[in-house]
Amino acid sequence: EKLMLLTNVPGLLDAEGKTLTGLSADRASELIKDGIIKGGMLPKVQCALEAVRGGVMSAHIIDGRIPHATLLEIFSDEGIGTLISNRS
Repeated sequence: EKLMLLTNVPGLLDAEGKTLTGLSADRASELIKDGIIKGGMLPKVQCALEAVRGGVMSAHIIDGRIPHATLLEIFSDEGIGTLISNRS
């Protein structure tokens, strides 16, 4: 019950350009409202939000340029990219 979105950026970035590693759906919505999430990331995050609000446990936005990116996200404790969860 995971959605993986491969992109060409390290994940979702905050206003300072740092990768946000884990967000609730509510927090991601706030970042959209505040204009932090915009441009090309907006459709990706909206897709992730639709998935987690529709019952998927988590959506992962990861950098597809990294070799074995999906395996690193699934099988490592730290993961890579940004995880958006339906949990608070």
